Amino acid sequence: MAREYETVIGLEVHVELATKTKIFCGCSTAFGGAPNSHTCPVCTGMPGSLPVLNKQVVEYAVAVGLATNCKITQYCKFDRKNYFYPDNPQNYQISQLYLPICRDGKVEITTDEGTKFVGIHEIHMEEDAGKLVHDDWDDCSYVDYNRSGVPLIEIVSEPDMRSAKEVIAYLEKLRTTIQYLGASDCKLNEGSMRADVNISVREVGAKEFGTRTEMKNLNSFKAIARAIENERARQIDIIEEGGQVVQETRRWDDNKEYSYAMRSKEDAQDYRYFPEPDLVPVSISDEWIESIRSNQPEFKDEKKKRYMDEFGLPEYDADIITGSKKMADMFEEATAICGKPKKVSNWLMGETMRLLKDRDIEFEDVKFDAVNFSKLVNLADEGKVNNQVAKEVFEKVFDENIDPEEYVKANGLESNSDAGELKEVIQKIVDANPQSVEDYHNGKTKAIGFLVGQTMKEMKGKANPAMINQILTEILNG
Repeated sequence: MAREYETVIGLEVHVELATKTKIFCGCSTAFGGAPNSHTCPVCTGMPGSLPVLNKQVVEYAVAVGLATNCKITQYCKFDRKNYFYPDNPQNYQISQLYLPICRDGKVEITTDEGTKFVGIHEIHMEEDAGKLVHDDWDDCSYVDYNRSGVPLIEIVSEPDMRSAKEVIAYLEKLRTTIQYLGASDCKLNEGSMRADVNISVREVGAKEFGTRTEMKNLNSFKAIARAIENERARQIDIIEEGGQVVQETRRWDDNKEYSYAMRSKEDAQDYRYFPEPDLVPVSISDEWIESIRSNQPEFKDEKKKRYMDEFGLPEYDADIITGSKKMADMFEEATAICGKPKKVSNWLMGETMRLLKDRDIEFEDVKFDAVNFSKLVNLADEGKVNNQVAKEVFEKVFDENIDPEEYVKANGLESNSDAGELKEVIQKIVDANPQSVEDYHNGKTKAIGFLVGQTMKEMKGKANPAMINQILTEILNG
């Protein structure tokens, strides 16, 4: 009888915080920029330079801790983690080992298998390293220190997840929570949210964990899911063949859907941690915590319930819209302007989602604003443009944030709602197509669609389809 295996997964999630300056100096944290242009003696590790802690980093870390039900360590301090790598200019990283700022939290996740809690072991603050840029042509690597010193929080889960689905649900919950706080944009493609996956397998019913490996280089949810399934299968194959899984760090190549060993997995003693001598401990008062707690926003789950109760949105629509803070903000702002929540929702769920897929972008990347969006919703809802024109105009709004009212006027796209003129055109179409009229009277309802199409063609697409249908039905039944 074949043995059954259970997957055990824990995550280390690194999140770049949305501060304007780095954790220990005044350099910009903006993404991009010429290599090594966002640097100074502190973040490039020059001798004699001293770090100064950015207060906003502490506030963001506490806010994320409160939102994930953690206990806040009111007396916490930094430690020095020693390792040698070209993108690490000091040859150490300032992090937190002994007294991390947040501990013992949990978040609730939901999959098709039900609802469960995933424990959070700790959240600690630290500085990011630089970035190695590999040049295959010259067979060498360059170092860009712009990212060095960008503030991070590392969210370390308990090994509570058992499938790729649970991992994705957990990551989505963290991402939306942190985005709603404004603590980070959590863009996996830009590296502002990165997940290392610790995975092991054991026989179903076993109490002891198996030997774990850590998977790195995971920059999308799909890549994470594929890496988990691949590593699970790899470990089971090793065990089934009588071998032993080696504790190591592996790098995932998503193009080849293959992982390879990078190095043996380090333990804390390998880093020779000791208290950071250049920084004083951080003392977080009750009043400071309460001040941060009082500024917590309405999160996704609460917002989703309110959208269903207040605006009558279906659960699926409310779930999608609140899945992005920017989309939820767009929904609320546009609804406040035009007063048509269901119409706004329909445009977000329909054409907006289609164009996001076509452009291969996320809602966080869209350029249009709520004012122009709500104008477009009104134009379509009031029949001032027909449905096809509305979609074409919305594409311009989506790409260029144009004023749809001005665009429609400038391009002569308004629907012709002159009933007298429409009636004349429709009568002419009916007279010219006696076979379609006969088909209609013989019960072939598709015939009316042909007559509507001919009318739209005659009107160069500028007629109101609802009005055409109404007048056409009156004439045919007259």
